[in-house]
Amino acid sequence: MDGGFRQVLGIRFYTGGIAGLLDRAAGGGLITVPSAPVLVNAGGDSANRAALEGCDFAITDSAYMVLLWLVLKWERLPRISGLRFLRALLERADFRAAGATLWVMPSAEDRAAISGWLQRQGVGLEPAACPVAPLYPAGPLSDPGLLALIEARRPRYVVMNIGGGVQERLGLYLRNNLSYRPAILCTGAAVALISGRQVRIPVWADRLFLGWLIRSLANPVSFPPRLWKSVRLAWLVAKYGERAPSGSA
Repeated sequence: MDGGFRQVLGIRFYTGGIAGLLDRAAGGGLITVPSAPVLVNAGGDSANRAALEGCDFAITDSAYMVLLWLVLKWERLPRISGLRFLRALLERADFRAAGATLWVMPSAEDRAAISGWLQRQGVGLEPAACPVAPLYPAGPLSDPGLLALIEARRPRYVVMNIGGGVQERLGLYLRNNLSYRPAILCTGAAVALISGRQVRIPVWADRLFLGWLIRSLANPVSFPPRLWKSVRLAWLVAKYGERAPSGSA
């Protein structure tokens, strides 16, 4: 299945191996990494749904979605998590090269902590390549300032480290308005979970689909309610399968 794709809820998911994924990412385009809550919430958010359906492809980060597809559709989808994807990218010379990446950060504190960690990993990164995102409104997004910064620096990879449901809309705007084609990677909290800025998820836990448990134990107030909202994904997969939920963009 390397290099193949599968339509799930109207979204084009990559179903190949990690090597093929890295090669495709190097070719540019909008790559989303939707979690189960993002997939559920997109049903009632036309702008986010348009971004997910309009991306070049998504990766199978959601272990819950993969398990649901196996149980309900009797088809195994290979899972590649956002953590595994980003770890693999960090090993590539073209990703680590000076000026190759631009990281959109959720806060100044995250920028300071994560950019320092990236530099210690050997990623060639300047402070100007870590802009802090503002609070974006609902609906379709535009950010001419960020667009101009990317045009001026022309990184090969633009890494979105902001929340799911926002980064996809911003990524769609950038992909559709840039004069060249970088890889726009909507990896959200992945770099925070790898670097230890948030609770660190080890490789073994990610492989065993236990990242959700570690995050729940580390943040028992806010994270479990997100998981509870994800239960509705079972109904969506059972009813719609490959099709986009009715009423979506």
